[in-house]
Amino acid sequence: MMNGTMIQYFHWYTEGDGKLWEEVQQNAEYLAELGITMVWLPPAYKANGGGFSVGYDPYDLFDLGEFDQKGGIPTKYGTKEQYISAINALREKGIGTIVDIVLNHKAGGDEKERFQVYKVDPNNRQNFISEPFEIESYTKFTFPGRNKKYSDFEWNFTCFTGVDFAEGEEGDFIYQIITEHGDGWEEMTSDEKGNYDFLMYNDIEHRNPHVREELNYWGKWYHETVGFEGVRLDAVKHQSPEFYKEWLQLLRANTGKNLFAVGEFWAPGELPLLEKYIEETEGCMSLFDASLHHNLHTASQSGSEFDLRTIFDNTLVQSQPNLSVTVVDNHDTQPLQALEAPVEPWFKPIAYALILLRQEGFPCVFYPDLFGANYKDYGNDGNEHEIFLEKVDQIEELLKLRKTNAYGMQRDYFEDANCIGWTREGDEEHKGCAVVISNKDQYEKPMEMGTQYAGQFFHDALGRFEHTVQIDENGWGSFTVPAGNVSVWIPE
Repeated sequence: MMNGTMIQYFHWYTEGDGKLWEEVQQNAEYLAELGITMVWLPPAYKANGGGFSVGYDPYDLFDLGEFDQKGGIPTKYGTKEQYISAINALREKGIGTIVDIVLNHKAGGDEKERFQVYKVDPNNRQNFISEPFEIESYTKFTFPGRNKKYSDFEWNFTCFTGVDFAEGEEGDFIYQIITEHGDGWEEMTSDEKGNYDFLMYNDIEHRNPHVREELNYWGKWYHETVGFEGVRLDAVKHQSPEFYKEWLQLLRANTGKNLFAVGEFWAPGELPLLEKYIEETEGCMSLFDASLHHNLHTASQSGSEFDLRTIFDNTLVQSQPNLSVTVVDNHDTQPLQALEAPVEPWFKPIAYALILLRQEGFPCVFYPDLFGANYKDYGNDGNEHEIFLEKVDQIEELLKLRKTNAYGMQRDYFEDANCIGWTREGDEEHKGCAVVISNKDQYEKPMEMGTQYAGQFFHDALGRFEHTVQIDENGWGSFTVPAGNVSVWIPE
């Protein structure tokens, strides 16, 4: 069976003009050749920002680029027809689609309503800073452009726990809505900001049974409409674990498929929180390994000062390898974004070797690392910056090596702070490989490949060295790595 590999096929500054779905369709064969088995696509439904929105300000979940709403018919990425064509093109090449699910909040309400709220301290949402009072806010969603097609459900203030806009109110405050569906915010995994249920816009009230029923129905409708093989769940840190446990159980039951699920619980360096969330959701979803990303970012900034033996310390891929989706960067950590913490370019080939060529974890490649990217935006300093993200050196070769050689028993050689390595023995269908990484000087590392390779010659698949390595009678070889880089050795 071929190794699974995911790609995040977008970034925060992906070009608009409705071109992405067509690009996906055109690149389906190329992705298959590289060994990509699943493609994570951005939110495909109409957002408050219409054709300019990345998609994380969802307005109408049933509008996949079909209705004239929020300034036009297409989303930033294209029309519903183009979206379905892209998914079908991937499926024809044996690639599954992971759809982006944003059920934490809604934005861009059609009408204002008046209702009772508490004003809360944004830094401690358990702290009320007012008595109950009435505000007016855009909490009524009637979707007039869709005219009740697919669903006649209308959202009102009882469908939300809080808002961040009140007509006529000054300042950046959060307003907790007083309704019959629960006392205060929903229960969260962590006590960050007192309670981090509220993230932005109109925060969905998952304790409202009518809301849950509508979101369960929508999940079934979405799958029947486009057909997908997995879901990426946005901002699970800000939603009750109970909600997604139920939502996924019903989605899998309704579709008759054990759909893949990965949640975004971004808590860098806080592995216990990720483990707690997995426990609370009874392992029904994988999580992105924010802890490993934190280590990769730190290692890339620290140069030879970083002890490579600790690269997997306190990571999800070490504690729960079967539920870890490993990433080198994403749309939130890329330069000029909210959680900016990019892995430095010199370290990226090393980082990708660490997630692609080992047996633990489900690796996810970031679009700019395969295709490059160029964009402008304003930084925290108030100035505009132009960013150039180069394609990662030999990323295609590393992906193909995962597809062809990263199989079988793994032996680790993590005894040197500046040079680590491992071998994969291969299996009945695949030859193995030897991987060596350095964050300092050029090294030569003796490692065991297995006696079945005795007498065979290995060459450097990345072309860093011209010499070959012969495996001795005991199955050992001495494998070289360039300074501050990675080498992968495979049988000739």
